[in-house]
Parts: sequence; structure tokens; C-alpha cells
Amino acid sequence: MTDNPNTAHSELTSDDIQAAERLTQAYQTIRNEMSKAIVGQAQVLEELLMCIFARGHAILEGVPGLAKTLMVSSLADCLDLDFARIQFTPDLMPSDITGTEVIQEDKATGHREFKFLSGPIFANIILADEINRTPPKTQAALLEAMQERQVSIGGDTMPMKDPFFVLATQNPIEQEGTYPLPEAQLDRFMFKIFVDYPTWDEEFDIVRLTTAVQQTELSSILQGAEIVALQGIIRRVPVADHVIQYAMRLVRATRVLTDDVPQIVQDYVSWGAGPRACQYLVLGAKVRAVLYGRYHVSTDDIQAVAKPVLRHRLVTNFNADAEGFNADKIIDHLLQIVPAKDSTIASNPATAKAVGATPASTNTPEIIDPTA
Repeated sequence: MTDNPNTAHSELTSDDIQAAERLTQAYQTIRNEMSKAIVGQAQVLEELLMCIFARGHAILEGVPGLAKTLMVSSLADCLDLDFARIQFTPDLMPSDITGTEVIQEDKATGHREFKFLSGPIFANIILADEINRTPPKTQAALLEAMQERQVSIGGDTMPMKDPFFVLATQNPIEQEGTYPLPEAQLDRFMFKIFVDYPTWDEEFDIVRLTTAVQQTELSSILQGAEIVALQGIIRRVPVADHVIQYAMRLVRATRVLTDDVPQIVQDYVSWGAGPRACQYLVLGAKVRAVLYGRYHVSTDDIQAVAKPVLRHRLVTNFNADAEGFNADKIIDHLLQIVPAKDSTIASNPATAKAVGATPASTNTPEIIDPTA
């Protein structure tokens, strides 16, 4: 389906449009450049870039050996950003991430003073490898930096570098001795991205290339200052009201405690997504629109980012686990039954109450920005 953009450029200046065109071109260049080091995984790369330009963070799930670390470090090279990898272990302490103060002595004067030694968190792109293998105290130190974009050490507040992006990985196989992130902390991640096995042809290329002598040098496509400017432009991309309402209907249809939700939600969901899901659906859709050379958001963009936004925000119950209904299958079903237009809903009373097709309230709620 394609939506009418109407006055699509009404909120973008000519300079903004030129910058957005630069991002569209850079996206294609980055894909080509990344293909020198990474075989396949085009969808994963696209979703990573969406997170970066929306000022979000991502959690990446996949079995070992799928080049997750190489992909992130290569992306940092293409974006000319500092990269740091933190291997999370059960004995990792918060100060190992944020840094610590040590006493240093001036050999000339004998004067002693505290000096702060910064930790790996003070980089642009952070790979938090196997985040669920460290205790909650250490997880909280990273998640605080993600949300507040600053850390407090020794009474001083130190800001993160800008741009700042955290990619946390989880191994779906081994769960013994792990500390799963609670739902409230998972909600802080914009996307949950699945990394799947390569196809036959992709795996053939991987084996052929990685078992031969090769030296790969990636060119820098964008600079840090450009990325920060583009993040601001993404916020100004216009979105039609009916697109926002469609995102809201998708999210509200997951809330099992409300009246008349879809039957699949009643049967298989224990807890649905909150308002942050609506915000990230719209932000992700904005980035996708610009990456594809458009300056307005369509319902197709909302549908394209629905799975990475919602899959870690739906808590499935025992029935879902027993019958093999995971979050992705539930989201697929909702995308089929939740109409994109109010008129379609109004003609079907069975779904009207389920997806909240009622006139919007005139009261203005408090606005909470998940990426502030």
C-alpha cells in the first residue's frame, strides 16, 4: 500500500532535503562498502543503521560465528566512529565499564591527586557482548548510560560521546548461568534484531573468502558531526496523522488487559507493548523512509519495522511456548488483521474496539522522549 504524502516537504527546508538525499546516497555506499567485509546480512545492516540515525540502541540475537562483532566494528569504520567491545562476564564490575578514579603521585612535587581513567563506555559505538552473562548491577551501569547518555562517577557527571550507540548481543542457545534482562530494561532498546544463518551461496562465499589471504580496508562514508545533524533531520520528517494512528493501533492491539483484544493476543500474550513502542515505530519508519529516498512516512514503513520494535516487548505465556507461537508469529497475525485506515475499522465492529478506533482525546498528554 502507498500513502499520499500530501505536503511531504512542509517541515523540511531545502538544506534538510539535501542532507536527507546525502543520507540516502550514503546508505547505498555503506552497503557496498560493508559487502567487502560482510557477506549477506543486508536486513541486519539496514536495521542497525535505522537505530543509529534514530538515536536508539539495539539488542542483537544470534548463535556464535555469524560475524556480529565484525559487522559492528566494520560499521564503525564506515561511519568514522570510535568502537569499543565489552565482553560481559559474571565477575564484570560497573567500574570496568564506566571507568574509575585512581590516586596518582606527582614525582616532582610528591603531591597526590585523584585522576579519572575512562572506561570503554566512552566510545561512539559500544558492543556489549553477551550482556545477559553479567549481574544486574553491571547491566544497570550500561543501561543508565544508554538512557541518560551520561555517567556519574565520584560526584562528577560525564557525558557520553555523540553520537552514542549501544549494541548488546545475546546467545539464544545457552541460558545456564545467565541474568536475563527484565522487560523494563529490554524496553529501552529500540530494536531487537535477529541474525540468521547465511544462505547456501552466502556461506560458500564466506568460506571461500575467509580461508584465503585477504586485506580489507573500508572507507569512511560519514563523519560523526554529519550523523548528529542527520539524526536531527530525521526528527523533522513529517508523518501523517493516520500513519501515527496505525502505529498506535498495532501497539494497542497487543495489550491483553484491555477489552476486546484480538483472540490470538488473549490466547498467547501475557503482557503487551507500552507507549515507547509507538514512538519507536514512528522513528524507525522515518529513518526507513529517508533511507529509501522518501521524505514522508507510509504505513508500509511502519509494517517494515514492526517486528524489530515489538518482538522484545511482547511477553508470551505458557500456551504460546507449548504451541510454538513466538512473538514474530503474533506480530505477523496482527499486521494482517489490524487495518491501516480508520474507515476499514469502522466498517468492521468486531475489530473496532480491539484496536482502539475511537475519536482521539482532546487532552494533551505528557510527552516522553525515549531517546532524549
